[in-house]
Amino acid sequence: MLELQVAVAKISKYASAESGDTVEVIERPRGGFSFVMADGQGTGRGAKTLSNLVTARAVAMLKDGARDGAVARAVHDYLYGYRNGQVSATLNIMSVDFDAQSVLMSRNNHCPFYVVTPAGLTTFNEPSTSIGLYPNTKPIISQHEIQSETYIVAFTDGIFQAGSRYGAAIDLPNYLAALPVGDYPTANEVADAILNRAITLDQGRPNDDMSVIVLGIVPTADDQLKIRRMVVTFPMERRGRS
Repeated sequence: MLELQVAVAKISKYASAESGDTVEVIERPRGGFSFVMADGQGTGRGAKTLSNLVTARAVAMLKDGARDGAVARAVHDYLYGYRNGQVSATLNIMSVDFDAQSVLMSRNNHCPFYVVTPAGLTTFNEPSTSIGLYPNTKPIISQHEIQSETYIVAFTDGIFQAGSRYGAAIDLPNYLAALPVGDYPTANEVADAILNRAITLDQGRPNDDMSVIVLGIVPTADDQLKIRRMVVTFPMERRGRS
């Protein structure tokens, strides 16, 4: 039996009260799950409002059973029409399809994503356009078989460009190529390691909103109960009472 783990790690731009990145999860009506990650243009509240709008539209259609590619196109058409091609957002939809025994990645994001297996690392970096700017924008879609010791990593440009202000590069391909997949690191460990690496390259002050999502597929005992778990942790600043 296999265990599928998904972890998200994210942080807002330094000194920004809100992150312009939004990540949502939805259980699909025919089984399986979809994870939607959007990065709204800019930073702060305006970008957050935009990414919330994008993910809300996507999640509503996914919940109704729409296909990922159709969802990405429809969300683009809505945003393009609603804002007259004046704003953009990146959009990744990663879906785990239990019936097809596969993972589908729909991508409107100039950032690549990576698949790590015991055979090595594969980079998926076909040219892709953000939604909202140009008519007839389509997602780049790829399908991946669910196999043990596989990790799929997607992220927003805050991760991808980490360190650029200081002449450094995150160089995720080399970093992930050394991932000891045979030791079954958890998705949470991988996501935290990537985010921490990006923050360090920005000298502790993220230059942009950062989000990373990791899907890990690891073996587990066949006699285990099929328990599903979801854990969410987030910081909250305490305000003084009047």
